[in-house]
Amino acid sequence: MTATGDWSVLRTERLKLRRFTDADRASFHALNSDPAVMETLGALMTRAESDAFMNRIEAAFDQQGYGLWCVDLEGASIGYTGFMHPWFRDGVEIGWRIKSEHWGRGYAPEAARACLAVGFEERQRGGIGFEEILTFTARINSKSIRVMEKLGFSRDLEGDFEHPGVAVGSPLREHVLYRMTRDQYRDRA
Repeated sequence: MTATGDWSVLRTERLKLRRFTDADRASFHALNSDPAVMETLGALMTRAESDAFMNRIEAAFDQQGYGLWCVDLEGASIGYTGFMHPWFRDGVEIGWRIKSEHWGRGYAPEAARACLAVGFEERQRGGIGFEEILTFTARINSKSIRVMEKLGFSRDLEGDFEHPGVAVGSPLREHVLYRMTRDQYRDRA
């Protein structure tokens, strides 16, 4: 899939969503190795694992024209938000990850709203043109669930699932699924 718009930089009132650079690698590793951040997401990442993740993010952005944007607060990388194509199911997922010292300030929903705006906007109007966007997380991740609900996603009770990339018996295996269509987004806007 090749994108037709330039979505390399998005802006909100307080944030700049931009592509990652090599200068962000240390901060990105700090995010991915923070026990508070990773508590409901998975294992802490080594520097090599974090760098490999950033490389995959950038490769997806190069291929698609969109992906996971670096959330930049006053020149500092504090996390990411954006779109992914899950490896185990159809659809487009929006996700976010913010450094724990920046929690509680509304950065995740603010950044995600900017992504949703460009994601649902039709291609001929400069957007990506998604018809539906999914979001999901471990059932125990109450912070992310609050963000999903704040953004207006609807819970799909029949869509809840056991994540195939999480070990059986792990408290992170059971996931909740939320959905939003373009029409639902427009109704909320």
